[in-house]
Amino acid sequence: MFYYVLKYVVLGPLLRLGFRPRIEGLEHIPAEGAAIVAGNHLSFSDHFLMPAIIKRRITFLAKAEYFTGPGIKGKLTAAFFHSIGQIPVDRSGKEAGRAAIREGLGVLSKGELLGIYPEGTRSPDGRLYKGKVGVAVMAIRAGVPVVPCAMVGTFEIQPPGKVVPRIKRVTIRFGEPLDFSRYAGLEDQKAAIRAVTDEIMYAILGLSGQEYVDEYAVKVKAAQTEQSRKFPRRQR
Repeated sequence: MFYYVLKYVVLGPLLRLGFRPRIEGLEHIPAEGAAIVAGNHLSFSDHFLMPAIIKRRITFLAKAEYFTGPGIKGKLTAAFFHSIGQIPVDRSGKEAGRAAIREGLGVLSKGELLGIYPEGTRSPDGRLYKGKVGVAVMAIRAGVPVVPCAMVGTFEIQPPGKVVPRIKRVTIRFGEPLDFSRYAGLEDQKAAIRAVTDEIMYAILGLSGQEYVDEYAVKVKAAQTEQSRKFPRRQR
């Protein structure tokens, strides 16, 4: 219930009024039945803007850190993400990927929309990074279409580290659903799931116009963090 109050009464109208999103290809979202919406991930604002313009309810797999923050702020954040139906997923360790797939398949088994960012984390610099294969495993195993989505302009309004977004118009594009039924039964084959993932990322790239980096964003972020640790900026 609270999800729909936020979407149609509180948050949704504010987002539409403030950011005036250009929406393209919304007709590609299935009116009913299970499907995956796979998008690029440029900003924290993506969590709110895409669900606000999709008519159906969509559930995202959210990082567990959003639900475990300390203090009052952490509790409020956790309560908010729970209230809008987001599912916490621990991204650490080998079991993390399998847990995310189980949770995602649970959503799809109910005939619902599942939102996922195949890059696994926000882009550190606005470029599109290599996709992780979990989205392919879920699409093949559940036998559902994947709708590619591109957020355009959200990196500029709220890049990593910026708390309050700039008020600026953004664009949200949806592509034609991708059918991977030809890969049925091959979700355990590395070559097959890599091919499906790359096709999804190529479709997102075509919608977003970003520069593509054939590397995982999480590794790039880790390298940047290590570089900053070794060579901290001099204090003025």
